[in-house]
Parts: sequence; structure tokens; C-alpha cells
Amino acid sequence: MTLKLFEVIDQPIQTQEIIDKVVGRNVGAITTFIGTVREMTKGKKTLFLEYEAYVPMAEKKLEQIGVEIKKKWTEASVAITHRIGRLTISDIAVVIAVSTPHRKDAYEANEYAIERIKEIVPIWKKEHWEDGEKWIGNQLETKSYPKGYPEKEDIDD
Repeated sequence: MTLKLFEVIDQPIQTQEIIDKVVGRNVGAITTFIGTVREMTKGKKTLFLEYEAYVPMAEKKLEQIGVEIKKKWTEASVAITHRIGRLTISDIAVVIAVSTPHRKDAYEANEYAIERIKEIVPIWKKEHWEDGEKWIGNQLETKSYPKGYPEKEDIDD
């Protein structure tokens, strides 16, 4: 069975499984980023989130981020899993694990990964608050998608 390093799933993420994908004999550092659902956002109480994705493209873009990291930090290993579906407060939405021989590279590559996810991966979230709900649009919140997803012309191949 081939190890799947970049995936979008609809079940709870098992953090240790993602970390195990980047363990190696020459690894001196493993950093993990665990993105969770928070209760308060911009002064509003969140009840739960819904994530949707164009899964084949999202996984392709996650893999692209892995390639970009390997170009910049040649000794890095990367695994990224993002969850979709309904997530409640404190649920894990994304786990990024990066391993490198030295800690500074692992930290930098991991931060790079989460910023690129927000820039290029077609995953959308709908926030549900006490007083309403809203599709947020892209993860940078620079573009809104009233239908909850971009139109075909908005998706970057």
C-alpha cells in the first residue's frame, strides 16, 4: 500500500498517523501544525463549522505545496491532512507534519505550508454562529462565494 502524504478526509484526523509519515533516520526535528475549530472569531461565538472541498484538486494542491517545500528545503519530508464535513469546537481541521535534519527548517517549512494552504487549496468553510451563518469563501477571506463554493472559472488548475 502506498503512503498517502496529502489527503482530504471526512473523519477525525489521527495526528500521530500524520507525524509517522515524516519520521526518518536523518530527521532531527519534526514540527506539527494542528489547526482546530475555535469558539470565538471576530467577537462572534461559533457553534460549528462546515468544510467543503473539491477533493481531487485540493489533494493535488496539497501535493503541490509539498513539492514547493522540497524545492526550498531539500531535506524536508511533508504530510498534510485536511478534514471536511461538520466540525465542532476544538475539532482538528488540519494537521501538517514537517521533518528536517534541523529545527529551523522544519519550523519555516511548516509555516510556509499553512500559508500556502490558505492561498491555493480549494477548501471552503461555512461558519455557524448563534445569530446566523455564512460561507467564508476562500481561506484568506479575500473573496466571498455566496453559493459556498467558487464557480468553475474561479478554480485555479
